[in-house]
Order: sequence, then structure tokens, then C-alpha cells
Amino acid sequence: MEMVNLSLPAGNQFATDYLSQVDKVNNFYHYTYSDNESYKQRVKELEKRQFMRNELADHIAGYMRAFPQSDKVQQNIARLREDNSVVVIGGQQAGILTGPLYSIHKIISIILLADKKEKELRIPVIPVFWIAGEDHDYLEVNHVFVPGSEKMVRKTYPQRVIEKKMASDIELDKEVFKVWAEKLIKADGETTHSKHLLALVEEAAEASETFVDVFSYLVMQLFSKFGLLIVDSGNKDLRTLEKEIFLNQISQFKEIGEAVSKQQSLVKESGYTTVIEMSENPVNLFYYDEDNSERILLTFDEEKQQFVGKDQSVHFTAAELKEIASEFPHKLSNNVVTRPIMQDLLFPTLAFIGGPGEIAYWAELKQAFEQMNIKMPPIVPRLNITLLERCVEADLEELGLDLSDVIKSGTEEACNAFLASVSNDKVDLLLTQLKQDIADKYTDLQGEIANDMKGLLPILKKNESLLQNQVDFLAKKVEVELKNKHEVILSKFNRIERCIRPDGIPQERVWNVFYFLNHFGLDFLEDVLKLPMEFDGTHKVVKM
Repeated sequence: MEMVNLSLPAGNQFATDYLSQVDKVNNFYHYTYSDNESYKQRVKELEKRQFMRNELADHIAGYMRAFPQSDKVQQNIARLREDNSVVVIGGQQAGILTGPLYSIHKIISIILLADKKEKELRIPVIPVFWIAGEDHDYLEVNHVFVPGSEKMVRKTYPQRVIEKKMASDIELDKEVFKVWAEKLIKADGETTHSKHLLALVEEAAEASETFVDVFSYLVMQLFSKFGLLIVDSGNKDLRTLEKEIFLNQISQFKEIGEAVSKQQSLVKESGYTTVIEMSENPVNLFYYDEDNSERILLTFDEEKQQFVGKDQSVHFTAAELKEIASEFPHKLSNNVVTRPIMQDLLFPTLAFIGGPGEIAYWAELKQAFEQMNIKMPPIVPRLNITLLERCVEADLEELGLDLSDVIKSGTEEACNAFLASVSNDKVDLLLTQLKQDIADKYTDLQGEIANDMKGLLPILKKNESLLQNQVDFLAKKVEVELKNKHEVILSKFNRIERCIRPDGIPQERVWNVFYFLNHFGLDFLEDVLKLPMEFDGTHKVVKM
């Protein structure tokens, strides 16, 4: 296994400018992530704040008891209690079978940055992964893509969830999960690693009760030896620790909303498009209706002076909502605005690991953090990684394709250029001329018929259309024959595209880690973590 670094643009212009450390972008944050001094300053800031370290460590220890453990996990739970410890944190939704590769890349980034900063700062730096278990978009997390004969094929987990339940509340049908996952693994082709992978699926299913549980089990099986800690934001016990923060957010909901709006104006003035969409009079909190298993976004009704849900589905006075926060905090949850604040008030966060989209929306939160009398942590772009199999690398070399170009744009342009180079120009020209000749002759014929046989004009048009369609049919047959003749070369273009940029989308947003676990073993991620990855904004290509 080896790695090369490539300089490539990020997923959006804002993130690209952030990686390049453009001054106007840095102004939207409290710290400069590329400056080592920022982390020393952040530690000093955290030393002045109070955290519920023991309560948080107790919760994490209890939550993680159901999942694979290691001595280093236990050590990190103990170290979290220490007054000088800090965390590197990032999060993602609980995708089936861990979801797209970018979730794995984020965990790798968290572990590596925590290790790096612990060596530099000489204080305990603990990797923490925040699972967005309160998310209720089941259709976004209930599928994976697997390689088909030509393209990636979507495989949807068959368990139906009709209600808008939080992922943490979706019960796992163990047998359905095991059968479905086993079919996926075996369909990929049994390898020397398949038996171990199937055993992992069996263990994960038996140890899990919910959709989030099975995600947590798989993540910890893959990363427990690195001391990773996990939390589920949808866990009711965690909400109990959050109640005072909820109360503070409720008291300042207007000011928080106004702070975001002001910050968004600054972002727009700098020429960027804002990401966060806020309703009128936003509260930036959800109420969880347990009877209907539905999360309801709250707004404030100025006329009634009440916190209300869509179509007045729920309504609370300020006193009632605060009572809910105090007595039933599990009925409240954060949205995109308040979740980062909640996270930062719970954990002594040295740095937050974010993807391109997160980098953009955190820029809109600077004044909201200030409203809560805190600063946002350094926002560190997660590592962008492409996993490259040796057979695909061989195809790239044979076809003379540039890896950077393929990662950015795929192979379509190069493939079309190849087809153009091997096509019979004379046949193409003759077919084009034939279509034009037919059009010209029918135009002449139409002029003659229009004089005294107008009734035949519709038939004339239909007849011309039939002939043109026959020429098009012939042209397609010529194209098919050309592709069949060069099938071996075209299959290489297709394999490269499917691996590196399937359907024009980055690999990390489509591929799932189980393919690589099946072909390279359950410990291949350990080898990835040993590579000399730096947080320098370059794209990492890992050759396997």
C-alpha cells in the first residue's frame, strides 16, 4: 500500500478557497486551522470553560458497553475525565453498513488529527465520533451502492420505515439485516476475507437493537483499537446532559437567529452563496412528537407569543418549552444551527473535522457562537481520499489517462476522444450526407406537392420521418458495432470511471467500505491509518 498527494479543488468554491486559506474566508472563523498557534490558543480558551467531564465519560462508557472495546477505548474514557484533556470531533448520519466512504474518511481524519495534536501539544487529545442519531431522513441512509457489470448499482435495505422516526428509534430487524448483508457480500464474489466479514455482520446484528446500534457496532469493530469514542446524539441519556444548554438556547433563540442572519449577510457580501435555510422567526430546535414518531421544527409565533410547529401541530409557551427542556429533554433536538453549539458546549473541543458542506455552513455560525459567549473551534477539512486498486491503476497507465483529471471529471471526454479516433470517418460522413440529402429532396418534393396536392403533405412529412429514423437506426448500429469491436478498451474506460468517479460523483460519496473489506481484509484500514497523511489540503490517493 502506498499513497500519492494530488492538488485538486474541493467540492464547492467556498471549501476550495478555505483549503487555500483565502483571507476573506478565514475571517468567518475564530481560528486558522493551518496555524499551529491556533490550537495553543484554543487550549487556553478551553481551560477557562467548565465541562461535565465525569458525567460525559460515564455516559459514553455506558453507551459504548454494547460495542467492541479495546484497552485504548477504556483509557480514553478515563482521560476524558482529566481537566486538561480535549477532543477532536466530527460526525455523520448512521448509514447502513456504515454508509458511503466519506464517513470512514471522517473517522480516519478524527483519529489521525487527534494523534497528531496530542504529540504536538503534549496533552490528552481524544478522537470522538458524533453519530447524528436524531436524523429522520431514513431514505438517505437505507442503501449502499455496489459495483455492477457496468455501473454502480443501488441496493436498498428492505426494512420499511413509514414514520419519520429518528434513526436512533428505528428498530433493527436482525434477520432481515443479516440476510440482506450476506447477499451483498456473496454477490460481490467470495474471497478469503468473506467468512470474517459475514461473521462480523452476524455479530453486529445480534448485538444491535436499532439502526444506530448496528452502525456503532461496525464502526467500533473497525476502529476500537485506535481508542475512538462514539456518542449518539439521539440517545435519551445524552439529552439529559444537554438540558441546561437547551434552556440557554431557548432563552436566546431570537438572538441566535439574528446572529446567523447577520453572519450570512457577511458571507453573501463576500460573494458566496449561503447554505443554511432558516424559516421566519426560527427557534432552531426540533420537538419530538413521541405519539407520532415525528420530529417537528419549531418557529415562534409573534402574535400568539408561542413556539409552534408546522400548521400549528404543536404549540408551547416559553414556560412550557422550558419545562420540557428541564423534565423531558429527550423530546428536544438540535438543528443545523444549534447542533454545533451543543456539541461545543458538551465537549472540550480542540478541533472539528468537517466535509466541504460543513465548512461552508459553519462559516455562517461565527456570531451565533459569540452570542453563546464561546468561540467555534478550528474547523479542519477532513481528508479527501480515493482508494485505487492496482488493476485500475494498470488500466490508467495503459490508456494514458491522468489520474487527477479522472478524479475531477471522470473518463467520458477521453472515452469519446478514443471512439472518435477509431471511428470510420467516411462512414460517418456518408451517413450525415444521406440525412441531408433526404432532407433536401423532401424539401424539393414538398414544394411541388404543395402547389396542387396539399392533401399529401402530412403523408410526405411522415414518410420523411420514417426514412430519417431508418438512417438514425443504421447510425446507431454502426456505433454499436464500433463499440463491440473495441469492447476491451471501452471496458477499461468504464472500470476506471466506475471505480474513481462513478456516474460523475466522487468515489467517497458512492462506494461503501464493505467492498474493500471483502477484497483486502478487515485490517486494511489499519494500513491506511499508518500512511503519512498530512492535513495539507491535498487529495490522498491510496494504492492497494
